[in-house]
Amino acid sequence: MIRSAASALVVSVLYAVPAAQPPRAAPDESDLARLETALAADADDLRAGNDYRMEAIRLARYDRALAFFERLVADHPEASNAHLNYGFAYVDKIPVAGAITQVILANKALGEFSRALELRPTWIGYYTRGNSYLFWPKIFRRTRLGVADLEEALRRQRSGDRHAYHVRTYISLGDAYWIADDAGKAVETWHEGIAEFPGNALLTARLAAKDEGIKAIIDTAYDYTLRVDTNLDDLWTR
Repeated sequence: MIRSAASALVVSVLYAVPAAQPPRAAPDESDLARLETALAADADDLRAGNDYRMEAIRLARYDRALAFFERLVADHPEASNAHLNYGFAYVDKIPVAGAITQVILANKALGEFSRALELRPTWIGYYTRGNSYLFWPKIFRRTRLGVADLEEALRRQRSGDRHAYHVRTYISLGDAYWIADDAGKAVETWHEGIAEFPGNALLTARLAAKDEGIKAIIDTAYDYTLRVDTNLDDLWTR
């Protein structure tokens, strides 16, 4: 009797019809559509492209963003900022991709960053590509390319108006020197940065750390499995 009751209970659990769940609301992609329309009208709008990518990240619509930017640069091949945002869209997808796909995405991103620079050499272009090279393992021998790009970014910012976001160059260039085994130049660059941007937390942490501590900071900063902050909002902050 007990065995029969137990069997009936098991059957009832296995074959029970689940309670009806309310339908899950589809994500609101109206902002994506609105920004796609704006970019189709002005493909070189860096800010609209950045806003579009941030919304695509929020909604996890990486493939939609990549497909859109692919069409955008095909329709507007001379739009430098469209290529730049296209490169960032590849970077945005890296954390959710498999290991092999991550390498492909990173390589495609570099291609778009390079095309953006060919069309219009800019501080953000050199900084972006230079910083991107630092995520590649040393075996690929791309650190020296990162150093060259970041040195050019630093040269450009020194010849123009000073902006708060220029601190990024001192951080990344110092990191590039460190990765290239030039600790002296790395520390010198970070000191130059802290002199110009007193109190910056990232520079302060690097200058306060010892060798292993600096290595840990840099290893974390350029861990390609983690999401890279590609939000450019501080370019418009005064």
